[in-house]
Amino acid sequence: MWPIALCIGTFVIIRIIHWGYSWRNPKCNGKLPPGSMGLPLLGETLQFFAPNTSSDIPPFIKERMERYGPIFRTNLVGRPVVVSTDPDLNYFIFQQEGQLFQSWYPDTFTEIFGRQNVGSLHGFMYKYLKNMVLNLFGPESLKKMLPEVEHATCRNLDRWSCQDTVELKEATARMIFDLTAKKLISYEQDKSSENLRENFVAFIQGLISFPLDIPGTAYHKCLQGRKKAMSMLKNMLKERRAMPRKKQSDFFDYVIEELKKEGTILTEAIALDLMFVLLFASFETTSLAITLATKFLSDHPLVLKKLTEEHEAILEKREIVDSELTWKEYKSMTFTFQFINETVRLANIVPGIFRKALREIQFKGYTIPAGWAIMVCPPAVHLNPAKYEDPLAFNPWRWEGVESSGASKHFMAFGGGMRFCVGTDFTKMQMAVFLHCLVTKYRWQTVRGGDIVRTPGLQFPNGFHVQILGKN
Repeated sequence: MWPIALCIGTFVIIRIIHWGYSWRNPKCNGKLPPGSMGLPLLGETLQFFAPNTSSDIPPFIKERMERYGPIFRTNLVGRPVVVSTDPDLNYFIFQQEGQLFQSWYPDTFTEIFGRQNVGSLHGFMYKYLKNMVLNLFGPESLKKMLPEVEHATCRNLDRWSCQDTVELKEATARMIFDLTAKKLISYEQDKSSENLRENFVAFIQGLISFPLDIPGTAYHKCLQGRKKAMSMLKNMLKERRAMPRKKQSDFFDYVIEELKKEGTILTEAIALDLMFVLLFASFETTSLAITLATKFLSDHPLVLKKLTEEHEAILEKREIVDSELTWKEYKSMTFTFQFINETVRLANIVPGIFRKALREIQFKGYTIPAGWAIMVCPPAVHLNPAKYEDPLAFNPWRWEGVESSGASKHFMAFGGGMRFCVGTDFTKMQMAVFLHCLVTKYRWQTVRGGDIVRTPGLQFPNGFHVQILGKN
């Protein structure tokens, strides 16, 4: 018996050693990028998700850039990943979307956002959904929405000025969610028996967390928040389909008309996942950007002075000072757009943009095997000292004379390539209108500055409390 047991034990040990060696040294027809695959099964997932308080490139990325260079390999959530901080490779990836690469996100991401979410769809279906969203957030629609955004902003600022203090991230998130939910699905919290936003808050709190679905964990709460929000959206869609409106008044009506069309490729599941993503993306990312923008203004008096001068000049040119903001006035905000670009450059709200290699790729002497994931890292691009002088300094003037309406090798705050964020112009409009109303009608004092927290690469002010005061 002992010889047999010894043979079995030896075989098991050899298999484990072989498995460990294979994990650390994946098969490849060429030369893999340098790096470490971490522990078996876990990879380097724990290190990747570790929070930090640095405003610089996240330590996980920066340490490996210094050790391995701008292109390196790792393993996240059991998946081999090539991380790119190289501008040339990033540009190549975006240009070859649909040919050599396609959008991909970890299974945990698709569990959170839905398997039919727009980020996981490809080809004709993705283009179809993109055109649907552009119907809502295209230039002509935004022109009509401008007065609504201004009225909502002024109404909320007026209310906040009557309060002792406001936690700005929470307040702006609520403001934007109410506006977007009304535009998308005619949802108004005051008239509803259920609180849709509460479910999104639970969802967000576990969004960037270790993917452990056990009761009590942030990830589990995130999934439960999504489940409840999706249940509410499904019930709303069911009620609307049962009692359709004669005239389209929101995005839900547009979706219902698409679902009715003979031979439509849109399904109810895809429509609901799209609605969920639009609601999340429209208010969470924009409220982060607005809060950081206000914090930057508080910290940089010269920037505040320049921004205020631009907006007061708009008022001075009007025949009626209190008239609504016009599209022409909005488009004339040159320094404001420089300010917004600098804010989102330093905010790095998107920690990583994922793609998957459809076939074996050769680039700069390295081989990226077919099926491997690739993570483009915007923070490393936006904080690159070779492109941005003193990259951690807040300097809107660095954008003077720079055309930055879209993505480039060195600026990808809103994504890049064919998947450039279709809500970019909506986000910029909300930020510009908020800044216009804030600096022309109010002043503010920072009551508590808030800590900058990143996890992993996502930067947000934690507890930024301000007191909104009248201009005079």
